[in-house]
Amino acid sequence: MNSIASNASKMPSTAFLSLVKNPVKFRIFLLKNLPAAYFSGLKMESINENKAVVSIPYKWFTRNPFRCTYFACLSMAAEMSTGVLAMANTYQRSPGISMLVTGIEGKFYKKATGLTRFTCDEGKMIQQTIDSVAAGESKSITVLASGLNEKDELIAEFGITWSFKKRS
Repeated sequence: MNSIASNASKMPSTAFLSLVKNPVKFRIFLLKNLPAAYFSGLKMESINENKAVVSIPYKWFTRNPFRCTYFACLSMAAEMSTGVLAMANTYQRSPGISMLVTGIEGKFYKKATGLTRFTCDEGKMIQQTIDSVAAGESKSITVLASGLNEKDELIAEFGITWSFKKRS
């Protein structure tokens, strides 16, 4: 029974995942905590313990003068695709674990002129890092988020560096 309990504590919170999967609750969270994401139309397309997909549309609020999605809106969606996996692993941990973006690097390949979906499939690596932080060490990791358009063409890639630390 102890091994089952210890394995359950290492799995991302199913309670958190169900909150994020609920479109109404997720939109309320964005409006309350990340209003720029709310007004940009950022959406959680799908999420599980290993992978998150977040979309950002090309529209009036997200566009730039070059008739494509502004890079800051793209990076916001990329960050969310990585951060939501980290939040799933830090949700309701005792003692708590703080998380902070400490670096971001972006590469742009095509103009984003429609819906762009950012995928991060490094949930296992994020979970392992957070588990080691829970054991006492502070850690940083860089995870990849890739953005594709509706034709599955690569639009941009972001490396988001997250720092995790056990709260005292």
